[in-house]
Amino acid sequence: MGERSDHPQGSGATDNPGALEVEATVVLGIRVTDWPALRAAAVAAVQEFDFTGIDAAGQRSELLREVQEDPHAALGALLHPDRLVAAVPGIEALGGTLELSTTDEFSPDFAELFPLDSEDDAAGDWTLTPRTACLLHTQLLALADAAYDDLDEHGDEPVVDGEDHDWAVFARLPQSSWPMHRSWRRAMARAFDDLAEDLGLGEWPLPRCPGEELALRLALADARGLLSTQPQAVADLMGDLPADLYDYDWEGCADELLGVYDMAGQDPDEDGETRLEQLLSVTHPEGWFLSYDEAEEREPGRGYRR
Repeated sequence: MGERSDHPQGSGATDNPGALEVEATVVLGIRVTDWPALRAAAVAAVQEFDFTGIDAAGQRSELLREVQEDPHAALGALLHPDRLVAAVPGIEALGGTLELSTTDEFSPDFAELFPLDSEDDAAGDWTLTPRTACLLHTQLLALADAAYDDLDEHGDEPVVDGEDHDWAVFARLPQSSWPMHRSWRRAMARAFDDLAEDLGLGEWPLPRCPGEELALRLALADARGLLSTQPQAVADLMGDLPADLYDYDWEGCADELLGVYDMAGQDPDEDGETRLEQLLSVTHPEGWFLSYDEAEEREPGRGYRR
């Protein structure tokens, strides 16, 4: 915070000799930990805004839509300079701007989230180790980014056989999904983010629907591939995370993380990958994001990263 040295009393000094014009710079690091609560607060704030112009109702409706879908928009509504200044007595806003950006600096502390001295680990049971969780988290986020990049480049265009090299993610999915629309593809991109968020909260990424099952299989394949082709990059990513016997046990991940919930109509004695392929083949892609019967449904209004 600093005073402007040219005219410390500002243009209103004749009316209020004690007035100062102050330029304040505030830098905040924020982590969204409860998106539904943030969304509800933003919606309430927008309801109180005064809109002017020909279509004030339309402006309010559009902003309400944005804050319900995008955490950046919700934060923008709550942290707008005019709104912040209104809560401080004895001052008035002279103008200001708000800039929001997503930082790549934050990384979950996987050593703390997945401790190796847990009861399961001490008993010799399989466990999701910090290094495995870190690599899976990285691949899930990378797949989500790549899926959103596909969306930005192709939108509603169908994936065409022979042009799969133009797609980073959606050409890797079963062909029945290739003609799907933009909204469906956003849901698929969000599936990667949902599983990554599970890991960021210290929870095993247990797929709750066929779409998430498919997403985790892609992440496991990419993690295995990265470890095989770029071992030094993986070592650099791990930093000082503790090593363990179960690190990068992809077969164990498949056994413990996939097929946990009953896939209705599928033979439970069959291989998990076979059961998933059969389920996807008889289910329209629109149904790939319907939760398994025994799985807890995710918050339906959680929005999208992009």
